[in-house]
Amino acid sequence: MANDKVRRINSTGPLQTETLAQQVSRQLKGREVIELVSDLGGGKTTFVRGLARGLGSTDVVNSPTFKISNVYRSPSLTINHFDLYRLTEPGLVSYELAEVIDDSRAVTIIEWAGAAADVLPAERLTVQFEPVGENDRLVTFRCPETLAYLLTGLDQ
Repeated sequence: MANDKVRRINSTGPLQTETLAQQVSRQLKGREVIELVSDLGGGKTTFVRGLARGLGSTDVVNSPTFKISNVYRSPSLTINHFDLYRLTEPGLVSYELAEVIDDSRAVTIIEWAGAAADVLPAERLTVQFEPVGENDRLVTFRCPETLAYLLTGLDQ
């Protein structure tokens, strides 16, 4: 969108990707939806691991590719992590998404969101990972003005 806020940051590896996610986690209030975009192995789960750690979760973060969703608990918020890679349409997952998206004490993270495009709110943070080297990624954060607070404190 023309009025979206955009921030691009080079990540030199998984540790820096987790650090970027921890910086985003400090701004989370609840009800945010975060869409993660990349090819397989692009850094999406690493980013979720950083978000969970930043929120104080001690849960083990794994890609939910075969389960569709995982839930991670933290002292302040619940993280609902969806991976829709294997879906061509959301089916029953759309009901689960609608429920958790509306939860004021939760953050919803979606990988491969195309299958649920009709269910997701237009106001969401999109984080795209593009390879620029073996471990390096260009991480692009894009969101509407209403979610610009999520970009506060991100390293340049």
